[in-house]
Amino acid sequence: MARSNEAAKGEAPAPGPDFLEILRARFLAYPERHPGLGWEEVAARLSAAPAALAALAAMEASGGEPDCLRRQGEGGPLLYVDCAPESPAGRRSLCYDREARLGRKNAPPPSSAMEEAERMGAELLDEELYRRLQGAGAFDQKTSSWLRTPPEMRALGGALFGDRRYGRVFSYHNGADSYYAVRGFRACVRV
Repeated sequence: MARSNEAAKGEAPAPGPDFLEILRARFLAYPERHPGLGWEEVAARLSAAPAALAALAAMEASGGEPDCLRRQGEGGPLLYVDCAPESPAGRRSLCYDREARLGRKNAPPPSSAMEEAERMGAELLDEELYRRLQGAGAFDQKTSSWLRTPPEMRALGGALFGDRRYGRVFSYHNGADSYYAVRGFRACVRV
């Protein structure tokens, strides 16, 4: 797995003015992802939420290219989501969760999507949010991303993942203990 030691530990450099400039430039470059939002409001929320800013820095450090996707309800939190074209390179080759990783008899990966998201202070996208992301662009055309799985499905040993193929967005199921070089996860932070 191609991850830096900092990203592997869920750590990122302390976010500073340069990181806010990266987020600002991305925000301004993709206005279709957040219609009706101004950078001033977003910057004020980010500055008031150091834990969220640290989570976004961890997402950036592992290749996520986080951007504000939308507001969650009127006056609600802003949703920051990984917007890298493909599943973040620093977060691939992971099974779904700790239980699946520990249950593997052969060649368990060093971590899981759920463990890494928690370490970053973020959460996995669910099917609905993944489809909203796909409505803002074409993502995961060569890779796939684990999705937050309903507990009843996970209790049966399965987990969900999504991708875009043939111009359509798909959600699939797989054993939670599986992992592939082209499957990672996309994270979300509420600010």
